[in-house]
Amino acid sequence: MNPTRLLTTLALAGSLALGRAQSNTAASAAAATPPPAPAPSAAEQTINDIKNPVPWLTWGGDLRLRDEYFNNALSLGAPNGGIGFGNVHEQEYLRFRGRLWASLMPTNDLTFNVRLAAEPREFIKSSTFDTFYQEEGPQWRYGILDTLNVQWKNPFHLPATLTVGRQDIFLGDGFLVGDGTPEDGSFTSFLDSARLTYKLDDLHTTIDAIGLIQDARPDGWLPTLGPSTATGDHVEPLLLTDQNEKGAILWVANKSLPYANLDGYFMYKHDSRLNDPVTFGDNADIYTLGGRVSGLVAEQWKYSLEGAYQFGRKQDPDLNDGGANLFLAPAAQSTGFRGLNAYALNGKLTYLFKDPLNDQLSLSCEFLSGDNPNTKSDEMFDVLWGRWPSWSEMYNIYSYVQETRVGQTANLIRFGPTWTLNPMPKMELSSSYFMLLADQETPTRDLNNAFGVPPAAGTDAFSRAGNDRGQYIQAVLKYKFNQHLSGHLWSEFLFPGDFYVNHQMMSFLRAEVMLTF
Repeated sequence: MNPTRLLTTLALAGSLALGRAQSNTAASAAAATPPPAPAPSAAEQTINDIKNPVPWLTWGGDLRLRDEYFNNALSLGAPNGGIGFGNVHEQEYLRFRGRLWASLMPTNDLTFNVRLAAEPREFIKSSTFDTFYQEEGPQWRYGILDTLNVQWKNPFHLPATLTVGRQDIFLGDGFLVGDGTPEDGSFTSFLDSARLTYKLDDLHTTIDAIGLIQDARPDGWLPTLGPSTATGDHVEPLLLTDQNEKGAILWVANKSLPYANLDGYFMYKHDSRLNDPVTFGDNADIYTLGGRVSGLVAEQWKYSLEGAYQFGRKQDPDLNDGGANLFLAPAAQSTGFRGLNAYALNGKLTYLFKDPLNDQLSLSCEFLSGDNPNTKSDEMFDVLWGRWPSWSEMYNIYSYVQETRVGQTANLIRFGPTWTLNPMPKMELSSSYFMLLADQETPTRDLNNAFGVPPAAGTDAFSRAGNDRGQYIQAVLKYKFNQHLSGHLWSEFLFPGDFYVNHQMMSFLRAEVMLTF
């Protein structure tokens, strides 16, 4: 058994043991008012002095080490492994992400931020990824400036903050805005953008206005350290996202009521397909109207509910191929743009037990509409810049590659509980179960269609005869040793339903250590 699988198995065993021990330890872990934070140790004070050598400069770094393993998550257990994945359904690789950052503050209101990141990988099994397809051993990827911006607080004496440049942006629960670079797999998450945050304190309201221009290629705006352009045959280029993107976001948040925080937003996204025969982007103008309400009721009930409607137009060349589409009804096929008409809903209700172990029980639900293959319009909801592992590191990232793209979750109904607790200080344990369904039986963005391969060829992963995606289980054990060292053991399993041809279990296991300076 490899180290990742062994560690994750131990984590799952520990989950059961800790759960049984809860009743025995609750009495001895009586809640108490936490003591005041102790003064930093001599070593910690030295670290702080090194990181802040002068009042106008602070710097730091981190190193993330991961061992990841998955099986059938990408191939979906298809008879021939699906397009391109027949011989590489089982993956194991090491990821070494290092980052170094600095902030310069020439005045109290002006800050310059910069961060450099790199993530080489070591493939223990033959890779499925981009320029390293079916290769083993080390892959020395490029380095990239994933933060480069200037932040101006109180511009012109206004109650606002203006940030211009490369920056990470996360809005609400990250449902639609959480990651601008989904194709590099959590290596980076930035958006090249300008963001103005304006605060109306008397009205308990914050307004965010954001404009962005995102280039799909890592060196599109700024040069990378080392090559980031693919060469050779039968490889995909290294990308940050699937197409060039422009966008505008207006987000208004009101917190007048502690039990009902209100958010409303409008988002516009313009996609431009790359002039590259081995990329799978689209052309689109997507308009999204949505709202979110969240809060805490009676000190023990926490909730959030978000809904969005999407309209506009989309041209997906791999879907609209001049009447040769394999999965759309003849009357629904088109070579041009299709009108968008899509919906989404995302909600979570949590009960806080307020006990010594900080037990919490949540119920999550999510709906993302799928494309009806019998209509000329496009009903598949687009999660915009929300293509990140919001609830699964395996399923809504890898398992959607053949159906849509990396992290482009769609055509989904998800509901189920999550239980979390802190069995001991600095440790968090969580477990989840979700029932997964499809809104539409037909995954119209099937990767087979992009290559013109009919289902009869035996490579197709989807049955088109059911809506049951399967039963999903997750268990996670996290531990924070101190403010500089943390880690986790992560496991996910899916038992596929009749939405898929093959019903072999899909699995994902990960061990991580994070060092921060």
